[in-house]
Amino acid sequence: MAQSNPASTLANIYQTPELWEKIIFTFICLVIYRVGSHVTAPGVDVVAMMDFFQNQQGGGLLGLYDLFVGGNLSKATIFALGIMPYISASIFAQIAGAVFPTIEKMQKDEEGRKKITQWTRYATIALALVQAWGFSLFTESVQGAVASPGFGFKFEMAWILTTGAMFVMWLGEQITERGLGNGASLMIFFSIVERFWPSAFQTFKFVGTGTIGPLALVALVALMLAVVAGVVAITLAARRIAIQIPQRTMARGRMREAARNFIPLRINASGVMPIIFAQSLIVVPGAVAQFSGSERAREFSDLFAPGTGLYFLLSAALILFFTYFYTSIIFNPVDIAENLKKQGGFIPGIKPGSKTAEYIDEVVSRITLPGAIFLTIMALLPVWIADAMSVPFRFGGTSVLIVVGVALDTIAQMNQHLLLRKYDGFMKKGRVRFRGSQASGGF
Repeated sequence: MAQSNPASTLANIYQTPELWEKIIFTFICLVIYRVGSHVTAPGVDVVAMMDFFQNQQGGGLLGLYDLFVGGNLSKATIFALGIMPYISASIFAQIAGAVFPTIEKMQKDEEGRKKITQWTRYATIALALVQAWGFSLFTESVQGAVASPGFGFKFEMAWILTTGAMFVMWLGEQITERGLGNGASLMIFFSIVERFWPSAFQTFKFVGTGTIGPLALVALVALMLAVVAGVVAITLAARRIAIQIPQRTMARGRMREAARNFIPLRINASGVMPIIFAQSLIVVPGAVAQFSGSERAREFSDLFAPGTGLYFLLSAALILFFTYFYTSIIFNPVDIAENLKKQGGFIPGIKPGSKTAEYIDEVVSRITLPGAIFLTIMALLPVWIADAMSVPFRFGGTSVLIVVGVALDTIAQMNQHLLLRKYDGFMKKGRVRFRGSQASGGF
């Protein structure tokens, strides 16, 4: 199939009623989410809150959270918690499946998955309630942010934020079921993208005042393009393992030559989660120092401030650890080996069963290392750019990984709808391909 014309592809989307309805529904849900992101919770001074967040060096844990919710936290809106309680509950459920065999068995059954989904919703409400109460305490601690502090304010704030988190969770589920793409991921995607434009305009203001020179701006743009290209390449990169599946002919029951195919093993299977886990831990000393008010705790937290040697070393070590840890949770070589054996397939030169699982596990361990190194560079890149070029924003890290990953997944889903109608998609041959996988598909 020839490479499609973007204009004709957009026309094909409009001519596909089911896909067009999904896009419109998704757009309406996202507009509702962004409108709610501009409604401030009662009793809070937004200016005082935003000033506090802007004065925080490196952002800390609250800055990372604020990034994922599109600034709702710093503006103390009714959607201040965003989709994050649901994301956290889903991660806990995923980890529980790797730890507890009973939950792992439930994840493979339709009724079991429905129960886990319901448990995830209950866990979301519990997490949202705890986070909402904690945020109400934090809001009261910000000087000038609350006019009438007390139990009444904390109760009202916790109630509003928990309700907002439940509504956002419902919106995300509606997008996933009736719209296009993963609802939770798209909400984070648009929350991050929305914050790119103010930072870009502020950068041009810096150029106008001479704070950033023209050559530095050109170098920054070139670096940003290189980072995006690198993220796309690593996101799609995969190590393919050749497999053969024997096929029977309908006549005489003979065996045909085994069909050749591949198992694509992604280099960055863990996505952005290792960076999130690592940054969540490395900001703990700063959070403890901030809330305790201890001078000794503050001195200790300064050792791990962004830009220090210990910050870089600890960040790299944590990201490497969590990359292998999270990959081991979400990737099960034993299941792949068993499914391959049930189909009568095999890896040439490898015995089916346990030997196949060991071989796949060994390959995954090897390819995870370059993925972990790439994630480490992406996590530390924003600090390097900010220090070297004095830009008003931090480009790279979690934001670019999330934006690129969600964009590619959404385009892949659009391609599937178009290919069902025999239309060309956005990408060549109508699909987003892994590096190293053949056009006929993977395992």
